[in-house]
Amino acid sequence: MSSSTFKPASLRNYAIITAAYWGFTITDGALRMMVLLHFHVLGYTPFEIAMLFLFYEIFGVVTNFLGGWIGSQVGLRLTLYGGIGLQVFALVMLAFLNPDWVVPVQVGYVMAAQAFSGIAKDLTKMSSKSAIRLVVPKEAASRLFKWVAVLTGSKNALKGVGFFVGAALLQGVGFRQALLIQAAVLFVILLSGWFLPADMGKIGEKVRFRQLFSKSKEINVLSAARFFLFGSRDVWFVVALPVFLYEVLGWTFMQVGSYMAIWVIGYGMVQFLAPQLLRKDSSGRVVPRAKTILFWTSILTAIPALIALTLMSGVRGDIAVTGGLVVFGIVFAFNSAVHSYLVLAYTEDKDVALNVGFYYMANSGGRLLGTITSGLFYQWYGLVGCLWVSSLFVLVAALITTQLPDPKSTSAMAT
Repeated sequence: MSSSTFKPASLRNYAIITAAYWGFTITDGALRMMVLLHFHVLGYTPFEIAMLFLFYEIFGVVTNFLGGWIGSQVGLRLTLYGGIGLQVFALVMLAFLNPDWVVPVQVGYVMAAQAFSGIAKDLTKMSSKSAIRLVVPKEAASRLFKWVAVLTGSKNALKGVGFFVGAALLQGVGFRQALLIQAAVLFVILLSGWFLPADMGKIGEKVRFRQLFSKSKEINVLSAARFFLFGSRDVWFVVALPVFLYEVLGWTFMQVGSYMAIWVIGYGMVQFLAPQLLRKDSSGRVVPRAKTILFWTSILTAIPALIALTLMSGVRGDIAVTGGLVVFGIVFAFNSAVHSYLVLAYTEDKDVALNVGFYYMANSGGRLLGTITSGLFYQWYGLVGCLWVSSLFVLVAALITTQLPDPKSTSAMAT
């Protein structure tokens, strides 16, 4: 399928969806970095900091489970911009946190605000990625892979920008003013929602509760692999790494935020370039298959273990972590890009919101597992312990991936 078959309206909708997702992503990354650094300075332990994100991840799981059903009934425009509106509310709510409250009340208040942010994040992600599946026909496999890679890669690069923005705002204007500035910017983005079709993603029929659980073997297997894949990243990246950089290496807010930002930006760029970097088939197209994800997941298994061994051998922490992060980021980015394509390649138009919601429920579950274990294992065993758990999680993901078949229509797909 050539680009000439794409209607201008489809390109416009793609641009609107991507811009909204970009704006949300920057605030999401900034908020995570601000909460982590702000409360670490206040004396919270790594495990207590992880608990601040507990509701964020739990409600992300719930949102992805129900979000696909909601999107199929009311349309993806409402779920996309409903997510952005909830993020505005969460930012304003956090801005009114009173530091004079007793610690348990502060923790409960932040967890509640993070719950709204978690709902917002996954409504926005599910809606954006489902909408792209409707803008680009499934038959245009190579083009679908490219457009998904652009959305996902740019999102992760901008999340890295968000880390930098969060650290800079925290250091420059303080916690409360930084939150209000971000809320104001998102509110402006919220106004663009009326330009999307109101019925995008509606299926025109009621969906029974039992249909929320995917019946597709491909989606179930891919979701299980996604659960452990993202748990393997977050178990050492979310809490353990920034606390290690600040506490053990003695870095400043800006150094930690900039370092994390550069890594995520680079990770996003690799995702963005994945369609150009992966091997093409005999016709010159890049259409990932089941063996593609198995190959990249298998390679990833060894990387956290090698970083752990390097640290245990006495190599300087900044050198060992930086070198390992570069390799881990590149391989993980290829994994994520192919995953994001395969979930759409396995999905029919009528099931897109339901299947993508189910799939990202597994993604959120893995993030939840990774977040909790990141704080817990770092407190018990340090960064090295988190890295060994990461390697174990990737191994499980690789074993699950062996059960994936190729997308059925791969051989017939055109560019």
